Amino acid sequence: MRNIPNILTFSRILFSFLLLIMALYGEFLLPSPIHESWRDYCMCLIFMIASITDFFDGFIARTYQITTNFGEIFDPLADKMLILSAFLVLLMFERANIWAIFLILNREFFITGLRVLAVSKGVKVAASPWGKYKTGLQIAAIGCLLMNLMEIGTVLLWCAVALTLYSGYDYLHSYLLKR
Repeated sequence: MRNIPNILTFSRILFSFLLLIMALYGEFLLPSPIHESWRDYCMCLIFMIASITDFFDGFIARTYQITTNFGEIFDPLADKMLILSAFLVLLMFERANIWAIFLILNREFFITGLRVLAVSKGVKVAASPWGKYKTGLQIAAIGCLLMNLMEIGTVLLWCAVALTLYSGYDYLHSYLLKR
């Protein structure tokens, strides 16, 4: 049981590569009579399965109080690798606004740097519910955009941008209060 969260985290890293492989080589991986929209379905399925592993590795780790150095370092890294690969795919297929992706990724890099700074100063800043909400909204937006549901996906993406920026502000505010 102790290794299951780490296995799920590692699988999310593998899924991020698989998502990119399906986007780049899907027409060669799927037999020719299959319509090209099936690549979208496969990409969305890969992304959603990978996203579910994020929920379960955290749930299992919290339920059974399993923490490892690997998990603490690689769980957030695996999350970012998955989101980055999905954003690369969306940009490749021109299904997402580059500014939306730029804002989300810059917030992620900024908060990662802030977390490193907080740890170096011995400051513990807990994750807020806003971070969970922004992750859920990002997953929903990416899933819709991978399925080529552009109208709802674009609305969800911009809502995710707003929530992502707000959760970044919330994290920064919590850090500043605790240092």
